[in-house]
Amino acid sequence: MLEILYHDENLIAINKPSGLLVHKSYYAGEADEYAVEKLTQQMDRKVHLVHRLDRKTSGVLLFTFDKETLKLMSDQFMNREVEKKYIAILRGWTKEEETIDYDLTNENQIVQNAITYYRRLQTSEIDLAFLKHPTSRYSLVEAIPETGRFHQLRKHFKHILHPILGCRKHGCNKQNKLWRNTFEITAMPLHSHQLNFKHPYTQQNISINASLNVNPEFLQIGEILSFDLKDYL
Repeated sequence: MLEILYHDENLIAINKPSGLLVHKSYYAGEADEYAVEKLTQQMDRKVHLVHRLDRKTSGVLLFTFDKETLKLMSDQFMNREVEKKYIAILRGWTKEEETIDYDLTNENQIVQNAITYYRRLQTSEIDLAFLKHPTSRYSLVEAIPETGRFHQLRKHFKHILHPILGCRKHGCNKQNKLWRNTFEITAMPLHSHQLNFKHPYTQQNISINASLNVNPEFLQIGEILSFDLKDYL
């Protein structure tokens, strides 16, 4: 059963587990199950997907029960009126905070403006030799993408040379191999922990929080790095 985080007559939000595909997609490949189908069966009524999360990404995923509400919520996302907060573990020690304003090219080769703000929450250094370094350093960050481009967080953190651990396409393959060989971990620690928006009908401020409990690999990596994740459980 999917964990229901919010539910009213128009909207429903779940805590998507890491590894669950949101819907059928040419880019993501095939799977035995999809979040849209699982939620439809669980609620015994049709749901409409408002936004997307990558397969490896866990956290808040929002749906509507009707197309009118879908249009209203999609407009909020398009107009940048929805605040999405993620936590991620990155290679290296980042700046304390930074706004990344770096254009990205989408799958249709169209250049789009993309902006991400992040702040560093914690740092870690462990006795794990990497290349010429005797130790390995990591940062736990909270990221708030102001735009919603395809793989935006992955691409932006690669751009500032602090890729998300475990990201294959936009990460550090040598670092990922080190974690696979040392800890037998291939997960990508990226979690959408909060979604903030105005209800399209009541105009009430809605804040939906998602526990890290659906992403055990994130918790495992956090334990290895001695990160305090209690605020996200």
